[in-house]
Amino acid sequence: MATAVWLPPLLFILFWWIFSAGSSFDLPIGVVDLDHTSLSRTLTRQCDASSVLAIDRQFATVAEGQRALTGGEIYGLLVIPANLANDTVKGLAPQPTVFYNGQFILIGKQINGAMQQVVGTLSAQVGGLQALARGTAPPAVVGQVAPVRGQITALFNRHTNYAEFLVSGGLPAIWQILIVCLTVLALAAEKRHGGLEQWAGRQPVRALLVKLAPYTLLLWLQGLLFLVGMYGWLGWPMHGSWTVLILAQLLTVLACQAMGSLFFLLGRDEVRGLSLAAAYAAPGFAFMCVTFPATDMGWPALVWRSLLPVTHYIEIQIHQANYGGSSLDLWPSFAALLLFAVPASVAVSLLRRFSREVAA
Repeated sequence: MATAVWLPPLLFILFWWIFSAGSSFDLPIGVVDLDHTSLSRTLTRQCDASSVLAIDRQFATVAEGQRALTGGEIYGLLVIPANLANDTVKGLAPQPTVFYNGQFILIGKQINGAMQQVVGTLSAQVGGLQALARGTAPPAVVGQVAPVRGQITALFNRHTNYAEFLVSGGLPAIWQILIVCLTVLALAAEKRHGGLEQWAGRQPVRALLVKLAPYTLLLWLQGLLFLVGMYGWLGWPMHGSWTVLILAQLLTVLACQAMGSLFFLLGRDEVRGLSLAAAYAAPGFAFMCVTFPATDMGWPALVWRSLLPVTHYIEIQIHQANYGGSSLDLWPSFAALLLFAVPASVAVSLLRRFSREVAA
């Protein structure tokens, strides 16, 4: 009852609430200042003035900062070289170094981007002062320091709101886990109450369809609700067809139910079925390639990715929500969802064989 009724909306709301801020700010970082000059202190102050970064601690040595970084006390470590001011005066290119944990993909990206902005701003200020020292007229200084001004705008996420791509990808991944596990639990309930023999009877296929049909409608409704929540209530951009997305959700529910039925009927055991369901569906978000490109995956990961219904669904969702392209471009994803009729057929065959064994 919990998995079918109140747990899904609770998880959806909790997941959205975790990322509702939309952007990260005041990430604690450490500084190792080996230069101890006015320029190094200026760099430290500008890092602390950034909305993304906050200087949490200063360390005397790199080893101390490394221990704090690996221990999780800080998210990043800025090492200012001893020759920062001297190399700057000579016109050389000193190299401040930033260390961060790449396992925190989002945090690492935020720290890297903020540090590039801080260093770029400081470099422009130093370059402007050097130009003025050479006697260059003030209007010409701007052209020397920044002859070409760049503007970086993220495609399909103009406000760089990470909730738009994390939540929109994370909710289908959670949804997939719930569907597969709920299917296992629903079939296991029949085994506990009256036994699979009595439930399946002489028409096992009809019994299976009648059992899962109400759950199909309920789970489909849950999918529609999180779509309305994301693209209606939250107002995230939706450029494609709602009809295509709704159809894709129905096929995704059926595909996940096919896998859940197969996992339970392989051993007709609730614990084993849930274990298989967890191992199968839990890595869904990682294989959806929302934060990691599929082109960088090895072939075993690509094979596992192709076996998850949510990976094909998310391609349809992203295509419709962001690009608003033709539905004809999505036929490979729809065809992949239809191929889950194969595990559904295997599950039906297992149920039929079990019914014949019982009858015999």
